[in-house]
Amino acid sequence: MTNQELYELMARFERSSLSGMKLSQGDFSLELRRDAPAAVPAVPTAPAAAPVPPEAESPVIQAPLVGTYYSAPSPEAAPFVAVGDKVKKGQTVCLIEAMKLMSEVPAPCDCIIEAVLKESGSLAAFGEPLFRYRPC
Repeated sequence: MTNQELYELMARFERSSLSGMKLSQGDFSLELRRDAPAAVPAVPTAPAAAPVPPEAESPVIQAPLVGTYYSAPSPEAAPFVAVGDKVKKGQTVCLIEAMKLMSEVPAPCDCIIEAVLKESGSLAAFGEPLFRYRPC
């Protein structure tokens, strides 16, 4: 059996409603299984387009590491950025402290800050949205 025939067989199995299949030819054996039977819709329909809230359309600046989020360089200082601020690419928008080291989080592009999503002093998870912005 050629690789192309194997790929075609696996694709057909994937499209089928079978929960398992076993094929043996000489010293070659192939077994395909699903955890649960695939549901085959009677009439394929396109999912209804749900309205997307405006917040979901805006890109976000994400935390590049796990640590404590700080909006300003010190407790008495003004925040690096606020809602409505226009920032340049590479400009520091916040700090994240991890293991006593402060890491600057830069703006990914020239943009306008639309929302600050974290409170200063709170824990930020890796990949967690910190700011919502609009490129300019």
